[in-house]
Amino acid sequence: MPARATTWVGSTAKEIARAVRRGDTSATAVVADHLDSIRAYDRIVGAFREVRGGAAIAEAEIVDDQPDLANLALAGVPVAVKENVAVAGLPTWSGSAAARSPVADRDHEVVRRLRGAGAVVVGVTRMPELGIFATTDDAGTITRNPWRTDRTPGGSSGGSAAAVAAGLVPIAHGNDGLGSIRIPAACCGIVGIKPGLGAVPAGIGGNDWYGLAENGILATTVADAHLGFSVLSGRTPHALTEPARLRVAVSARSPVAGVFPDAGARKGLSDAVRLLLAHGHGAVKADPVYTPALAARVLSTWFAGAAIDAAELDRAALQPRSRRHVALGERAIERGLVRAADRAAWRERCQHWFADGGFDVLITPALAGPAPSADRWSARSWAANMMVNTRYAPYAAPWNFAGFPGLVFPVGVRADGLPAAVQLVGPPGAEPLLLALAGQLEQAAPWRRHAPGWPRMAARRR
Repeated sequence: MPARATTWVGSTAKEIARAVRRGDTSATAVVADHLDSIRAYDRIVGAFREVRGGAAIAEAEIVDDQPDLANLALAGVPVAVKENVAVAGLPTWSGSAAARSPVADRDHEVVRRLRGAGAVVVGVTRMPELGIFATTDDAGTITRNPWRTDRTPGGSSGGSAAAVAAGLVPIAHGNDGLGSIRIPAACCGIVGIKPGLGAVPAGIGGNDWYGLAENGILATTVADAHLGFSVLSGRTPHALTEPARLRVAVSARSPVAGVFPDAGARKGLSDAVRLLLAHGHGAVKADPVYTPALAARVLSTWFAGAAIDAAELDRAALQPRSRRHVALGERAIERGLVRAADRAAWRERCQHWFADGGFDVLITPALAGPAPSADRWSARSWAANMMVNTRYAPYAAPWNFAGFPGLVFPVGVRADGLPAAVQLVGPPGAEPLLLALAGQLEQAAPWRRHAPGWPRMAARRR
């Protein structure tokens, strides 16, 4: 039997689940380790809205008593859940006192699936109000990036990404309407997968932002991201198959006119392409056809999705930036600017682009520049928020509009000490391929799993 870790904090989800299934440790001991770490260090990053404490220990004890423990893919794995899906026994905050709903009497389907696989929910993580923006803070707490605490972890799944990057949990749930998993994954140097349309149950807010929003996973390794995705999608977590030679489209072009990738983003992309070529894959420079009309349709849908989510809320209680966003969404709806036909046409255009070019995968930078400052963006103007969001994180949104799967993974460290990252995109059903390709590149050039200095209680195997 391998020597037991002094603590399970810093271990992967796969390592924890294997140890619990074998009886090398218990779910209760693992969860207690992680709760101790959260109590000690979340005051620095501000990842959690609420930590379940005794309730999580009780849940872990139930896992330990399961007769089918050997069949639980996430046996004893501590997970965090983004605060905009229902967790039984907790309110659903959605990043806002104005949006907080009563204590849930049942779990959202993705939470039910996580728990059904043996995971233990240790708490819910912070997000910006209604998930609108790509920075995470509110009047009481600024959530910080474990790589550099003067920077944001991104958003809207910022709390989940910060918790994973700091080693407070091995994996976390997030969701992504215009990049809200992939942007914080890139900011925090971890893996984030946004499934394609319908691959995982959604049920996010009023109407899933017209079908743009999907539930997914943030993790420190591709294997853990694959495990989490398999559970959420109801699939058996079979081993990933190393991909055969792929034809990869390479594009640094920003979907937002006037926004360009900086030197760190360009270097991250070129480093990833070199790895692809070293593994025998073909790489061809090819830009998707991003147009001003597409940008306008994406913006209108973004505004309108927020308006749907705010329909029953007290507008006066929302942040000023949110009120402006919601008002623009109401105007977009009234003018008929949000149309299913536009989304279907873009999806079809993207399918043709992949097929006509013979592309298996598209690779782009994950971000155009570094994570913005950790600040009270919630108190700043709508215009200031829009400017920072579109300038640093333009690459994700078109693929939500298409309903295509996307994955972000780290590729080293920028000169400013923040992670560099790239985005992989594929046609519908490509989630296993994106995971397999990312896993192949991870094996070739492993990345630092946690931010420097984190987790401070990380296990040192004897």
